[in-house]
Amino acid sequence: MAASVIQLLSQQVANKIAAGEVVDRPASVLKELVENAADAGATQIDVEIVAGGRKLISVTDNGKGMPRDDALLSIERHATSKIRDVDDIEKINTMGFRGEALAAISSVSRFGLKTCAAGEDHGTEVVITAGTIRDVRDIGFPQGSRVEVRDLFFNVPARRKFLRTHQTELSHARDAFLLLALANPGIGMRLTVDGRETYLLPGDSSLEDRLRDLFGPTYRNNLVPVDRELESIRVQGYISLPTVNRSDRKEQFVFINRRPATAAILGYAIREGYHSLLENGRHPSVFLYVTMDPGLVDVNVHPTKKEVRFRKPGDIRDLVIASIQDGLKAGSSAGSPRGFSGDRANVAPAAPAPVDRQLTIEHLPVTRSFRYPKIPLAQTPPLSAEDRAGKSTTTDPVTHAAPTDESSGHEAPWSWCRVLGQIGGLYVILETEDGMVIMDPHAAHERVLYDRFMRQVTDGAIVSQGLLVPQTVELQPADADKVRGNLDVLQSMGFGISEFGGEAFVVDALPACFSSANAEPMLLDMVESMERGGKDGARADAYKKAMATAACKAAVKANDHLTLEEIEQLVVDLAQTELPYTCPHGRPTLILSSYRELGRKFGRE
Repeated sequence: MAASVIQLLSQQVANKIAAGEVVDRPASVLKELVENAADAGATQIDVEIVAGGRKLISVTDNGKGMPRDDALLSIERHATSKIRDVDDIEKINTMGFRGEALAAISSVSRFGLKTCAAGEDHGTEVVITAGTIRDVRDIGFPQGSRVEVRDLFFNVPARRKFLRTHQTELSHARDAFLLLALANPGIGMRLTVDGRETYLLPGDSSLEDRLRDLFGPTYRNNLVPVDRELESIRVQGYISLPTVNRSDRKEQFVFINRRPATAAILGYAIREGYHSLLENGRHPSVFLYVTMDPGLVDVNVHPTKKEVRFRKPGDIRDLVIASIQDGLKAGSSAGSPRGFSGDRANVAPAAPAPVDRQLTIEHLPVTRSFRYPKIPLAQTPPLSAEDRAGKSTTTDPVTHAAPTDESSGHEAPWSWCRVLGQIGGLYVILETEDGMVIMDPHAAHERVLYDRFMRQVTDGAIVSQGLLVPQTVELQPADADKVRGNLDVLQSMGFGISEFGGEAFVVDALPACFSSANAEPMLLDMVESMERGGKDGARADAYKKAMATAACKAAVKANDHLTLEEIEQLVVDLAQTELPYTCPHGRPTLILSSYRELGRKFGRE
């Protein structure tokens, strides 16, 4: 008979395989240990990290603790106090339940557990190295538990070499801590990094207090509350105003019965809730807490429990969308410090002043035509009345463009134009020799600012504008790390920026083109572009993307009132750019309806 080639794996090998699913980096260890502490009923959890978690991850809590027998059993695979039989999986209301975490972690580290149950006169210490128990003894210890994980992956070189730098792993660990702190605002939490206290969060806090402690006192001012209930499902939390957005989804947090989780349908619901309020590539900040019957959600879908599945996904989707839209409407009606005006599709535009319906056309503001300064007129005869009535063959706005301007080296799109006015608090209507043009001032201003700055880069003469009052920018740890890693690039781009201690930076100068912009969101978006492009990309393509982002932040916004002189100057400046028809992101700045097209629509052809 042929020898059997199938054999059972040893418990030690099985634990290491499980560790590959449960523990992929120090942040995963932190997550599992803090979740266990929360399930143990702790009201205070202290976390300590050394060398990004490579050398030490320690979690101490004042929960129920464990007697000696339970302490020894807790490190066995599939040993848990959370469930008893298969039916319990259908109604899980705890953070953990599989009983794999401690066994997996202890198999790839030098592991220490100290614990004491309520009413016990002494505690228990268990010492494990690479999955092998080295010592078990009685110790003096207060009620609760302390888990120390040292030298993670010391016995798995293949896994250890995939760890990133200390700073990168620390960033992931802090993100995990922040997520768990948001999930449990009632629990006091402390994070110490390399001996320095990074977070000290009081217990018994409201969500509003926890947001203020984590993100700063002014952050809450840009959020509006949401609270809506449907049958046994409730959605609560805070969402950001549309004017406060990011280029990534790193500030979108959804919790299902206190569990940080996600599902494709939740991402869709958030996007649909904001609908047309945000341009492509921009994302809101969201803190949503969904409470429901545990039987309506399946948390046993993903090895790390990151994804969930709903029994009634349609109800969840509709409730999240309705909650967001209600919150935005309430924020619009109550007013906001950032000038939020609501959904333009559902709320009346706020910019135009009330119009007296008794006014006649004679009362409209006087318009005037003007020529582009320093640009020769096109050597073509003016359009006749017949052409203007629809007989013109011109369909391309560049057909009658002025010849090349010697001073700028670019062609003007038209030889003359007349500003007719601004509609919807945003779009500008122009008349040119080719037809009617609708201009988006925001996109046009983006193009002007971008080209102006890139010319300075090409000439090697970037101009900085000092701020009358330097801005102190307080960032989240992950964002601060990105800025810190790109300080030299930012300074070369004309930013006067320096570290101010902790996660704060002082900005005392901006590139002159963007001196009117708010430094904080511009910095975050620019650095995000640089990070996506890598260090080399930060000085090449990502450099240009970052400047396009800066131009977007500094450009005029919807509902900004522009005077006739400002509109005229914007049209002139736009005509002198290299690509006047699109913004740096590719959106159109101008839409032309030629006289021929208008004639065709009115049946004149």
